[in-house]
Amino acid sequence: MNAGNSGGEPVLRRAAFGFSLVILLTWVAEIIRLPHLLYGEPPAFLWSRVLLRTVVMLVIWAWVHFAARRLLRRLHHLEEFLLVCSWCRKVGHEGEWLSMEEYFGSKFSTATTHGICPACSRSQLQQHRATRVSPPPA
Repeated sequence: MNAGNSGGEPVLRRAAFGFSLVILLTWVAEIIRLPHLLYGEPPAFLWSRVLLRTVVMLVIWAWVHFAARRLLRRLHHLEEFLLVCSWCRKVGHEGEWLSMEEYFGSKFSTATTHGICPACSRSQLQQHRATRVSPPPA
């Protein structure tokens, strides 16, 4: 499943932008020798320092990306469930409780009708036969 299918792509893009910005600022700070100006560190450009910081940020970025993607997939999976009242069988949709007919009519623009499944048909027929009064003798 693609995180974009779940609507999570903008979240992942924003996180990627944020981490890219932090990495860029790390490089800019090293180029303008900000550690030297603020903390009195050696004025030389230190490749080891900027590369280590970049690698650490990339590892954190990867962890955040995969954790967020996993959470977005789980959220998408949970959103696919249809909320149905256990007692009255109404469907919870966008803060409202609709009858099955109303829900299917509004969500899918489909007309509904009633029927009976084979298992219920057999059960109802058995109940009908058990409760049927025998005709009076002729």
